[in-house]
Amino acid sequence: MEKIKIKEIIIVEGRDDITALKRVVDAHIIALNGFSALSKKTINKIVNLSKENELILFTDPDYAGKKIRDTLRKYIPNIKHAFISRKDATKNKNVGVENANDKAILDALKNLITEKNENNGYTFTMQDLIENELCSGKNAKERRIELGDYLKIGYYNSKQLLNALNSFSITKEQFDSALKKLK
Repeated sequence: MEKIKIKEIIIVEGRDDITALKRVVDAHIIALNGFSALSKKTINKIVNLSKENELILFTDPDYAGKKIRDTLRKYIPNIKHAFISRKDATKNKNVGVENANDKAILDALKNLITEKNENNGYTFTMQDLIENELCSGKNAKERRIELGDYLKIGYYNSKQLLNALNSFSITKEQFDSALKKLK
């Protein structure tokens, strides 16, 4: 298989993630070495890198990956986000980008999400989540997981999902279309 050339610099959590991505892409990839290594010095280095380059953040679909994503979003609002589903990133109870197959990695890189620069005409509210059984009820968590997979934004709890829907370029039409696909 021929590798896809990517002009952006891809930021990942660890060396194993680099190995997985290098199977399918020709790109400059930088490892953070996990959330614990996300120091002020590292953040400043990435911020400086973003001044001259476009960046893609590709973290694990777990707590540490979310923390890295939330931290870097504050400093680099124009960073692009590649999301992989927890299902695609899990092998033997180990969750990480390094576990994903080539197709899942390519899908994540083809469906990049960016922060919304202007309002897309609709602001999601907690009422949207309640009406669509994404907040409470016995299947709410599963519905949020599936919704995150369809929208390519990852999993969030209710409050975080509301923030993600309003932060990323998710339209009401995309939201409604994804809801129709839920089991």
